[in-house]
Amino acid sequence: MVAVTAAPSTADTAFEEHRPLLFGAAYRMLGTLGDAEDAVQESYLRYRAAEGEIANPRAYLVTVVTRICLDVLKSARVQREQYIGPWLPEPLIRRAGEAPSPEEHAATADSVSYAFLVMLEELGPVERAVFLLREVFDYDYADIAPIVMKSEAACRQVFHRARQRLAERQHRHTADYNLRRDLTIRFLAAANEGNMAGLLEILSADVVAYSDGGGKAAAAINPVAGADHVARFAMGTARKDLPASIELVDINGSPGVILRRKSGRVDTVMLLEVADGRVTRLYSMRNPEKLVRAS
Repeated sequence: MVAVTAAPSTADTAFEEHRPLLFGAAYRMLGTLGDAEDAVQESYLRYRAAEGEIANPRAYLVTVVTRICLDVLKSARVQREQYIGPWLPEPLIRRAGEAPSPEEHAATADSVSYAFLVMLEELGPVERAVFLLREVFDYDYADIAPIVMKSEAACRQVFHRARQRLAERQHRHTADYNLRRDLTIRFLAAANEGNMAGLLEILSADVVAYSDGGGKAAAAINPVAGADHVARFAMGTARKDLPASIELVDINGSPGVILRRKSGRVDTVMLLEVADGRVTRLYSMRNPEKLVRAS
């Protein structure tokens, strides 16, 4: 007997068309890949369970996934407040030669860098939703209002407050990709060699290093600020945990590295932010729960 495969339903076809958009929105909102995927899956289940014909699937699905993310963020607030050390987003990694999936492309399009995701942590759940819908997805306030269940006037106020808060943390013009990769290589070489002068040559005076261990891996509890302190921190970390291998990768559209131990286990995923030819921010992900996909 020949097996017959059922054709996808109209609902499934519409959902798959918008899946990348939904994943991109959820990842920006939540900052972790697993939570973003769960939110997208839940939005699919609600979409399939909806009664009657949905005239605008895109608007419906964006509304559903945004509200799911708002609920997740509100329930995770206490966990974030009790988190040990800085909380950094889970990096979205692509290796050399790999083509990004539609979901990955949607998550990193529109210049939504890792640094941008870090800045979003300054915003509350509703602020984040309004800001992303307006700034990244170019939604009108009339469309945003029913999604977050606020008036158009309130959404305008929320957006302007959020933009003002983020403006205080806006970074200077970022260097091109190749220069950032070159500085990443130079930074690692100087740190591993214990070359203080070499580090100070490429670090900005106001550089800040953020390290996320989540209480599950050794990491700085507080951000490390200042060129001298960051240089000593980098050399000290290298002395204790000299990587057995270094893999150049793409992290959220920017050059980064995966550092491994002799066992092959991923120890750290690192990304540098560069402006005016110098390193201004250093992000080190060491929390093993956020490194599973880097293996």
